[in-house]
Amino acid sequence: MKITLKGFTEQALFALNIFIVFLLLFGDIIVVPYWLQPLGRLHPLLLHFPIVLLLLAMLLEVFRFRKSNTNEAFYQKFTSGIFLAGIFLASTTVIMGLLLAQEDGYSGTTLQWHKWSGVSLVFISSLLYWFRDKQWYNATLAKVTAIITVICLLVTGHYGATLTHGDNFVLAAVTPVPEKVTVDQAILFQDVILPIFNTKCLNCHNMEKAKGNLNLADAASMLKGGKNGKLFILGNPEISLLLERIHLPFDNEKRMPPKGKPALTAEEMAILTLWVKGNAEIDKKVIDLSQQDSLRILATAFLGPEAPMEEKYNFSSANSETVKKLNNDYRVISSLDKASPALAVNIYNKSIYKPEAIQELTAIQKQIVFLNLNGLPVKDEELKTIATFENLRKLNLNFTSIKGEGLKQLTGLKYLNALSLSGTAVDFNSVKQLLKMSNLKELSLWRTSLSDAEIGQLHKMGTGINIIVGFKDDGNNPIKLNQPRLNTAISIFKNTLPIQIKHAINGVEIRYTTDGTEPDSLQSPFYNQGIEIKESGTLKAKAYKKGWYGSDVFAFDFLQSKYKPDSIAFIVAPSEKYKGDGPKTLIDDQLGTHDIQNGKWIGYNDNMAFIMYFKKPIPLQSVSVHLMKKVPSHILLPEELEIWGGTSDKNLRLLQVIKNQMPVKDEADAFIKLDATFASQPISCIKILGKNFKKLPEWHTGKGQPAWIFMDEILLN
Repeated sequence: MKITLKGFTEQALFALNIFIVFLLLFGDIIVVPYWLQPLGRLHPLLLHFPIVLLLLAMLLEVFRFRKSNTNEAFYQKFTSGIFLAGIFLASTTVIMGLLLAQEDGYSGTTLQWHKWSGVSLVFISSLLYWFRDKQWYNATLAKVTAIITVICLLVTGHYGATLTHGDNFVLAAVTPVPEKVTVDQAILFQDVILPIFNTKCLNCHNMEKAKGNLNLADAASMLKGGKNGKLFILGNPEISLLLERIHLPFDNEKRMPPKGKPALTAEEMAILTLWVKGNAEIDKKVIDLSQQDSLRILATAFLGPEAPMEEKYNFSSANSETVKKLNNDYRVISSLDKASPALAVNIYNKSIYKPEAIQELTAIQKQIVFLNLNGLPVKDEELKTIATFENLRKLNLNFTSIKGEGLKQLTGLKYLNALSLSGTAVDFNSVKQLLKMSNLKELSLWRTSLSDAEIGQLHKMGTGINIIVGFKDDGNNPIKLNQPRLNTAISIFKNTLPIQIKHAINGVEIRYTTDGTEPDSLQSPFYNQGIEIKESGTLKAKAYKKGWYGSDVFAFDFLQSKYKPDSIAFIVAPSEKYKGDGPKTLIDDQLGTHDIQNGKWIGYNDNMAFIMYFKKPIPLQSVSVHLMKKVPSHILLPEELEIWGGTSDKNLRLLQVIKNQMPVKDEADAFIKLDATFASQPISCIKILGKNFKKLPEWHTGKGQPAWIFMDEILLN
C-alpha cells in the first residue's frame, strides 16, 4: 500500500496530538535532557509559520461551501493541504513550547493562558480537520469553527507576545507616560533603579517569565536573587553578580542585557554601580544623598532637569544627525520631552575631559537648557563658550576648577535661573556680580571659601534668590556614617598584605579587628596609618565620629597562601561545563564570585581528586580548600575531604580527614574555607580527594540527585 505525503502527515498529526497529551499529563515529573533543550528553544522561530497558514486556511474554509468553490477540485485540495500543514506545524510548535516551558524562569498566569490556548488551538483545529468531510458538516458550522479557531489563535499569540515583550507592548507607544516624580519626592529604588530594570531587564525577569529564577518586578523579588545567587553582596560590590554581568564584554553570553536587547547606557550602568556600592538601600530618598554624591547627581539627571516641563520654548529643534554625532559614552544629550526642542547635556569622566567637549556643543547652542559639568576640570576660559548658550536655564559647575574670573561672562544669560558653584574656588567679589541677573532664582555655594558674613551679605543683596550653603555639622542633627573602604581588592597574599582603610568624611575614627569579632568604639584597635596582615583572617572595620551615628561594619576576608606547586593535575576530570582554565584555576590567586560560570570555579558532580607536585620539599603545616555552598543550586560541601602528603606520589600518607554534615533546608549561601592543619613536615607531593553527597535529601527540589562540589582555590601554608 503506497503511503502519500498527505497520509503520512495525517498519521504524524495524530501522533503529535497523543504526544501533547503525554506532555500535559506528565510534564511536571519529566526532565528534559540538555541535548533536547535547543529543540524547545526553536519555539519562537517556528510559531510564525502556523499562524499564517491557519489564518489563510480559515479564510478559505469560510468560503469553501460557496457554489463556485464546491466543485472546484483545486480549491478544495489546496484548502485541505494548507489546513493540514498549519495544524501539523502548530502541533510541532506546541510541543516545542511545552519543552521550553520546562526550563527555569517560565511560570505564572500568562504562561498558563498561553499554554492552554495553544493546546486548545491544536485540538480544535485537529478535530475540525478530521470531521470537515463528514455529511453533517455544513457552511454554518465551517464559519463558527473557523471563528473559534481564529479566536484561539489570537489569544495564543497575544499571551505569547506578552511573555516575550511584556504587558501592553502593542499600545505602549500611544499610552500616556506617567509623569516622573520630582527629585524632592523621588525614592532611589522606586523612581530610579526600578525604572531602569523595567525598561532594560523586565522582559526576561518578570513574574511570568523569570529567567534564571530572577524576578526584578519589585524590591522583594529582586532581593531574593536567582539560581546563581543574590544580585549583590552588601559591602562587597566587587563580587556582586549584578555589577559583574552588566560590565561584561558585549559579545560575552553572560552579559546583561544580552546581545540583541536594548543595552544599558553608560549613565544607567553608573547609577546601578553606585547604588550597589552604596549598600543598595531600598527606601532611601534621592535628596537624602549629599549634593556632591555622584549617585544623587546622576539620579537627578535621570529624573530630568527641574525646569518646568510645561515651559514653551520659542526656538526650533536641533538637527537630529548633529545631536547623534555629538552623543557618546561621556557626553549624553537627551531631549527634555518628545515634543520639546529643549536639550539636557551631561558630561562625565574628568580623566578624559577636554575643553573641546564644550566647544563642540556650539552646534546646538540654542537648544541647550540644562548643562551638567559636575566634577570636571572646567576652567574660567570655558565659561566664554557656555555664555553663548543663550537659552540655558540650569548650569551645574559644582567641584569644577573655576576660580570666578569668568563668571561675569554668564551675566548675559537672561534665562539662567539655577547656578551651582559648590566646591569651587569662587570668592565674594566674583559671586556678587551674579546677583544682578534678573532671572536667577537658585545659587548653590556650599563648600566654598565664602565666610558666613559674606554669605549673609549675599542674602541681603540678592533678594529673591535662594542661596544654598549646605549642611553644617554642628552635632545637633546626627546621621549615620557610611562604611569605611579599603584601598585593595586583593584577597590572597603570600607573605604580608598592607591595607589602607579610608573614609569619605574627614575626622572620622575607624576601629577595626582582624580576628572576626565585631569592632567597638572603646576596646577595638584604632586605625592610624595602615595595617599589615600576616595570616588569613577577616578584617572588620567601623567608622565613628562625634555627633554622628556609627557606620555599619565593613567585613573583608583575606587569605594567605605561602606556597605554589610547580605543577598540578586532575586525577578525576571535573565537569566539562565547569572546568575553568584547567587545574591552574585552583592556584591562580583569584577567587570566584556567585556566578559559577565565570571561569573561576572547578565543578564536580561526583567525587573529585587532584594532585600537586613540588620540585623541592616545602615545610607544610596546613592545606585549605576554598569552596562554595549554594544549597538551592545543588552545590554542597564535600561529605568527606581527604588530604594526603608525602615525598612522592608513591609515598603518600593521610594527613587529615575533614567531614561535613548534610545541610539543613534554607541554609544560607556562603564561601567556606576548609582547613586541614598538622605538624610541619617536608612535602613534595599533595593529593586531595573529595567525596560528594550522592543523594540530595527529600526536602530538596533535586532529591535523590548527586550534589555538586565547587572549589576555586587551594591555599598552602
